[in-house]
Amino acid sequence: MNYLYYPGCSLESSARSYDVSTRWVFHRLSLGLKELEDWNCCGATMYMSIKETIALAFSARNLAIAEKSGGQIVAPCSSCYTILNKTNHILQENFILKAKVNQSLKRAGLEYQGTVRVRHPLDVLVNDVGLEEIKAKMVRPLKGIRIAPYYGCQIVRPEGFFDDRENPTAMDELFASLGATIVPYPVKLRCCGGMLMTTFPEVALALNREILEAAEAEKADLIVTTCPLCQINLDAYQVKINQKFGTNFRLPVMFFTQLLALSLGADRYEIRLKENIVPIPERIIGGLP
Repeated sequence: MNYLYYPGCSLESSARSYDVSTRWVFHRLSLGLKELEDWNCCGATMYMSIKETIALAFSARNLAIAEKSGGQIVAPCSSCYTILNKTNHILQENFILKAKVNQSLKRAGLEYQGTVRVRHPLDVLVNDVGLEEIKAKMVRPLKGIRIAPYYGCQIVRPEGFFDDRENPTAMDELFASLGATIVPYPVKLRCCGGMLMTTFPEVALALNREILEAAEAEKADLIVTTCPLCQINLDAYQVKINQKFGTNFRLPVMFFTQLLALSLGADRYEIRLKENIVPIPERIIGGLP
């Protein structure tokens, strides 16, 4: 399988640890992961709300490049994954918009026929590799670690392309197979507020407090997530949440690929654990070098 890696803007900046841990995991599992040539920003959700046709063309350029290269796009960022998938399905179903978009792409020597499949790393790992093969390459079991799996509001919505959109379990099953205890987590799809943290922080801080409270109530050792924005909101703003609400959160928030990499034998430096704001306890790292 030819996996074309689409890091997106976040993974090359604020979520660099997500980038390096994703690459590490794919390499460890002998999955070819080639970065998509000359990719551009997906436009995120803001472009879609301003001008749909321009937003579609912006995102479709990546799909056209992937189609030309003959591979599937793998997008770790929840927003990138959602936008690329949304663009893909709109163009596959609306021939008028597809014609308009291709008219724009033609100026860059590109055309999109609608044959590319957009994947999330979690989807690839669970459904292409499989839990048994991942478990077979486990170096360090996660026994005794209580995990709250937080999916956020995007990767299974509006359509659950690889998991149930109301109760996703792929991440639960992945870490349970490696020995972790998965705590009951009814807020696993609750929105963290996204960019509201920079526009309406009062709202975002309250939303993140609820997500952290639910994990703490179940005595989770850490939250694992699939989204760069969710991770930074939950990780970096715990001090502000504690100041505002009188709470005492000190809960580590890791990218799911960071924890998976640890279980598969990575050391703390390879996956940039120092870049996590709330320190990862030594007992979770497990004495790795």
